[in-house]
Amino acid sequence: LNTIANTTWTDLRGADVEKVLSDLGAVPEAVRTGVRNNLGGHWNHTFFWAIMTPGGANAPGAELRAAIEGAYGSIVNMVTAVNAAAMGRFGSGWAWLVVDKDKKLTIINTPYQDTPLELGAKAVIGVDVWEHAYYLRHQNRRADYLRAWWNTVNWDKANANFKKATA
Repeated sequence: LNTIANTTWTDLRGADVEKVLSDLGAVPEAVRTGVRNNLGGHWNHTFFWAIMTPGGANAPGAELRAAIEGAYGSIVNMVTAVNAAAMGRFGSGWAWLVVDKDKKLTIINTPYQDTPLELGAKAVIGVDVWEHAYYLRHQNRRADYLRAWWNTVNWDKANANFKKATA
């Protein structure tokens, strides 16, 4: 935020990233789009890379598994639904497994660098469906990328995200 706030918008300097993204309406209109795009992009990518940290469990823990099975019937059904949300995002964006503002596990997608935080949701898993995320290996085959991407999910991170979101 220091680059954005280095002159006129000093009230943004040092602000909590998640708080800013959760209440973009409070950001001055003159810089709101830049904050959404740049700070949102930073938050989204940081979250995305963390969920793919090497190591960790290769399946959800008991608490997250129970929530997924309660909402989607099975892990396979949840993966299918996240992939459908990702495929349904026209152009660039993200697909998310989130805990929504009503504390329900749900799947959403967001355009460009918009975050689930703007919707009052807390991310559990997020997958980047900007073409840059998959083009070198999968060219324009987003579905192939999504199938392969699930092999990179660090479920320990997802479990921790779920616990934080439901606390």
